[in-house]
Amino acid sequence: MDKGTVCVTGGTGFIASWLIKGLLEEGYSVRTTVRPDPENKRDLSFLTGLPAPGAAEKLKIFTADLSDALSFDAAIKGSKGVFHVATPVDFENKEPEEIITQRAISGTLGILKACLKSGTVKRVVYTSSSAAVDCNGQDSDMMDESFWSDVNFVREKTTPGFRSYTISKTMTERAALEFGEQHGLEVVTVTPTFVVGPFICPKFPGSVRSSLALVLGNHSEYSLLLNVSMVHVDDVARAHIFVLEYPDAKGRYNCCSHTMSLEKLSEFLGGRYPEFPIPAPKSLVGIKGRKTPGLSSKKLLDTGFKYSYGVEEMFDDAINCCKERGYL
Repeated sequence: MDKGTVCVTGGTGFIASWLIKGLLEEGYSVRTTVRPDPENKRDLSFLTGLPAPGAAEKLKIFTADLSDALSFDAAIKGSKGVFHVATPVDFENKEPEEIITQRAISGTLGILKACLKSGTVKRVVYTSSSAAVDCNGQDSDMMDESFWSDVNFVREKTTPGFRSYTISKTMTERAALEFGEQHGLEVVTVTPTFVVGPFICPKFPGSVRSSLALVLGNHSEYSLLLNVSMVHVDDVARAHIFVLEYPDAKGRYNCCSHTMSLEKLSEFLGGRYPEFPIPAPKSLVGIKGRKTPGLSSKKLLDTGFKYSYGVEEMFDDAINCCKERGYL
């Protein structure tokens, strides 16, 4: 079955590469963009060799860069839907936050203009992040789509590495939704939490590494898991495709299937994977940090979407993949 042509930006990334796999399996023809590689050293066989039926004919790879918005025109032209997944990431704080944010916003707006110019794009799905959803220090157990990270609060309270990412994702998601409203373009956003599971991209995804901090012994990341909300990568990809196809999709959609405390996560991992030296729950009581409220997926679930994976599958798939790749 041929479902038509769609475009996925940032095709070498964790979510984007898994999304491409899912789209090909669903019968879509896919155009994806990758950053320029002047010396032609990048190995893209993990994309070109995807086992989906007809992948060799149905996947086309284009070169584009967020710093040059016009570079996306060719990949978008003729597409009926666009998944904008590409985003600048700088957790090492190499560039000023303003530079990162400006690149993300201008690149996104350029892509949305290309969608309008194409005359064929019916809907854009923008991949945001739970970093853009926050109670900003207010008391809350659960957050829905009405919660937005406050940029001023983030600047005051967030560590430099996460500051630029949080601000750029928040401001870019707002800019994308506003552009859609102003120009009559259907823009829908998906805000995933920690994405866990297997990966086909060559790079070790940061969210998988962080979610496995107790397995890997990464003490510096334990504080990120004090109240961790998670979702399987395949559920994230399926949610993207769902909101592209769902006729009445509007605005933001949180994407989170499970939330667990650090102690409960330790108890679960220790019981399921006795081969790893998982720290005991009692030893983690003193870990300092901010307990982030959970993310409600009620809006997404009310559309009829269903999550397919539990915590067991998330970590089984992630750990097995890490073993295959030599990370464990």
